[in-house]
Amino acid sequence: MIEQPGDPSLDMVTAALRADSSDIAIYAKVLTESLGDSLPPDNIQVDRAQSVSDRLKGRPGRVTKITIRLGDQVLTLRLTSGTPVAEVCREVRGVVLSRQPVSIGQWAAELAKALVSHAEQNAATADALRRLVAGG
Repeated sequence: MIEQPGDPSLDMVTAALRADSSDIAIYAKVLTESLGDSLPPDNIQVDRAQSVSDRLKGRPGRVTKITIRLGDQVLTLRLTSGTPVAEVCREVRGVVLSRQPVSIGQWAAELAKALVSHAEQNAATADALRRLVAGG
């Protein structure tokens, strides 16, 4: 893919991913809205916990886990009560070769690198990154 003048850099994507990471619930919402709607369904999986009230009111529920698959890298963010758990894995044909727990900041940096790398070969991902960096 040829880089266009409006293409976001790694620094811009990293900054956008870290911008809302202080409140993990807001961070999960930003990720699911900005990336979840833009990446193909096989690249991102969002698990939610729906209360009875959520189901009755037609709300999607609280995000409990986000899994992003880009090439052989799998990035997972679990939102349990208390501290969030971030993990970066290498996976080949469904077999996990390595699993590394990381901080939220490191997870965001790894996600940014993986997204920028993936965007170089995928127009839909490049478009998603432009929207993420633009804040919408």
